[in-house]
Amino acid sequence: MKEPVLIDLPESLDTARLQVRVARAGDGAVHHEAVIESLAELRPWLGWCQEAPSLDECEAVCRRAYARFLLREDIMLLLFLRRTGELVGASGLHDIDWGFRRFEVGYWGRTRFAGAGLMTEGVRAIVEFARDELAARRIYLTTDARNVRSWRLAERVGFCREGTLIGDRPDLRGEPRDTLVYGFPL
Repeated sequence: MKEPVLIDLPESLDTARLQVRVARAGDGAVHHEAVIESLAELRPWLGWCQEAPSLDECEAVCRRAYARFLLREDIMLLLFLRRTGELVGASGLHDIDWGFRRFEVGYWGRTRFAGAGLMTEGVRAIVEFARDELAARRIYLTTDARNVRSWRLAERVGFCREGTLIGDRPDLRGEPRDTLVYGFPL
């Protein structure tokens, strides 16, 4: 078994409008509420949203996320509106390679907050944290070429399109999809 990476990581960071913090036990209810509200928008892009998750499933996701954070295997972050405490979406650093300092960014936004720039603000803060505090050598993301909202957010944050992988993998219907690859200039 691989030894855990011992690196001091804060559990939260603040932006002008958001508290961005690690998912943890007890977050299942707010996670569930946001996912259920946004299911129609998430379903075309995210395999874990094909069926509505139960409250218990969302709680288990948050508990596992915290355990994986403690082991430094993955960093799932929830984005809360500082003013009201409402969950506006989730993001994080995934597919982590601590030796090389490579991080994949993922994100999804709650429907009610679409267009307010909150996800852009949160993802930008996460990317800047990875660059500045985690000494990232590579920060990247991939998205279905048809997911315009996702790649536009990436570009607003400052990611540069590196290329398109034609017919890279099956989409959720099993049809070939093109995948856009974005890298963040360091």
